[in-house]
Amino acid sequence: MKVLRALAIVALLGIAAYAGFRAFVPTAPSGATKMLTAYFVKPETEALAKYSVSLNPKTTDIDGVAFYATAQVIAGPPAEISAIRFPTGTVARSVHVKAETATVDLGGNIAASPDGSFAESGQFKSLVWTLTGISGISAVQVTIDGAKVPTLPGGHFEIDEPLSRKSF
Repeated sequence: MKVLRALAIVALLGIAAYAGFRAFVPTAPSGATKMLTAYFVKPETEALAKYSVSLNPKTTDIDGVAFYATAQVIAGPPAEISAIRFPTGTVARSVHVKAETATVDLGGNIAASPDGSFAESGQFKSLVWTLTGISGISAVQVTIDGAKVPTLPGGHFEIDEPLSRKSF
């Protein structure tokens, strides 16, 4: 009898632990697609275009999906597609989602972009549109090397406040 009671208690604790994990660990929406829509801005315009990339089915938490999406935007669409791109050597250091805002920490050559305001706007527009296309994200806060900065060194585009689709 004591053994059955102990097994029942262990089973209940296991179920409670699993339920707690599922309730408090953010995940991608159920039935998440295996494809991710990434956006890019066409050169000489403000027009957005999209391309699809496959998503690792094992990536289910929203931070992981957002990080992967950020990496795809930084990499840009296939080489044969003309697009405004992040400077070569730009890296996504981290991405964390809290209260529907994705905080994206960029590093590498992002601060050395020589392309001016139009390119900066296109780069961040593609990032914001891609990330806000993920359920649970409505804004993007950009940091550079772990710090919130008012603009990139060129001073063309303000990034000190969270950006949304309405920012463009």
